[in-house]
Amino acid sequence: MPALARLSFFYGWVIVAIAFVTLALSVTARTAFSLLMPPIIQEFGWDRGLAAGAFSFGFLITALAGPLVGRAIDRRGPRPIILAGVALLGGGLLWATQLTSVVELYLTLGMLVGAGVNCMGYTVQSLYLPLWFARRRGLAIGLAFAGAGVGAILLLPWLQAMIATDGWRAACLTMGILVLVILGPINLFVWHRPANLGLTQDGDSAGGTGPQRPRLRVIDQAWASRDWTLRSAMGTTRFWWICLGYFSGLFAWYAVQVHQTQYLLECGFPAMEAAWALGLVAIVGIPGQILGGALSDRIGREPVWGLSCLGFAICYVSLIAMEGGASRPLLYLMVISQGFLGYVMAAMMGPMVAELFEGPHFGAIFGVITVASISGGAVGPWVAGVSHDLTGGYRLAFLIAIGLCAVSAAAVYLAAPRRVRAVPGRRIP
Repeated sequence: MPALARLSFFYGWVIVAIAFVTLALSVTARTAFSLLMPPIIQEFGWDRGLAAGAFSFGFLITALAGPLVGRAIDRRGPRPIILAGVALLGGGLLWATQLTSVVELYLTLGMLVGAGVNCMGYTVQSLYLPLWFARRRGLAIGLAFAGAGVGAILLLPWLQAMIATDGWRAACLTMGILVLVILGPINLFVWHRPANLGLTQDGDSAGGTGPQRPRLRVIDQAWASRDWTLRSAMGTTRFWWICLGYFSGLFAWYAVQVHQTQYLLECGFPAMEAAWALGLVAIVGIPGQILGGALSDRIGREPVWGLSCLGFAICYVSLIAMEGGASRPLLYLMVISQGFLGYVMAAMMGPMVAELFEGPHFGAIFGVITVASISGGAVGPWVAGVSHDLTGGYRLAFLIAIGLCAVSAAAVYLAAPRRVRAVPGRRIP
């Protein structure tokens, strides 16, 4: 630890780099469900709602574990949780190569993959990354979360080509090996807080010497100075507004992510083009998350969250407009709005909760909030799948998602983290 503390650069950027690689592999493994679902449905003849339900099942199971994960990170740090996630995700992908029944689908690509990703994905990264940075919090998390986009553009087309030539089981085997071989070793270097290495947030001098730059400024001193526990946080309306905002936002995010490839195929796009679209959403999300995170450090989290919700709403409008047939201009509009704007949402989740309830119980509080967010991510794909089975199309589900985008933006605005702590770039009268 002393050697790490004496590095010529802030170790927080090493934490960001590890998170970048971790998200590149883990989130792509979950996103690949959209590519795996069509050949699995074709091989076994299962209903679309039944197959998509495996993704939702995995989300719901891990949502229930959210509070336990948050408390565990408060007590033991993120490293053991992430390593457990590596084992679960890698094991689930390898086991999936042998599946022959719906039960095995739900256990492997549903529960184990879902649990593994959520032990090292956006939620867990949001539990400790905000603790390493203050004035550059949005930028740092945006950079880390951009790893998901890089992983998607590098891996998803490659996985689609592998599925086309060697089958979906070969794709699961390859991803399982990559997860175990790469993510296990690098996450041995993860630390919970800068204080574990004798450092402070942003790498500033601990004793007040050396350059100091503006940090988050407290607006509501009484709120910010309170030692928030899970019980006291749940007694506030802000807690429940955040829960509603995150549930609604993740509904919109994952409803389209899981069903996008299948929908584009039905609209008449070739399989490889549909797969590339999924990857392109992620790659345009790379500059979106970085720029959006940096922008939120200047103008606040709520306006940027609102832009993210607008992006998903435009995405769904574009998809509905494609009902008449394949349209590349609409496809590009869908990709840009979903990725460049929509994916910024992930970079805002940790900072907003930290600015409301930062303290020794932050993990427990955020862990319970993830029950709402992950539940939204679980319900969205299930509603879209069942809606398609009942109505023969996705329009009803897409309209519901558009409505929830508006709900999400309004709920986060009412939660108002800006009224507790102001980001460094915000002017205070």
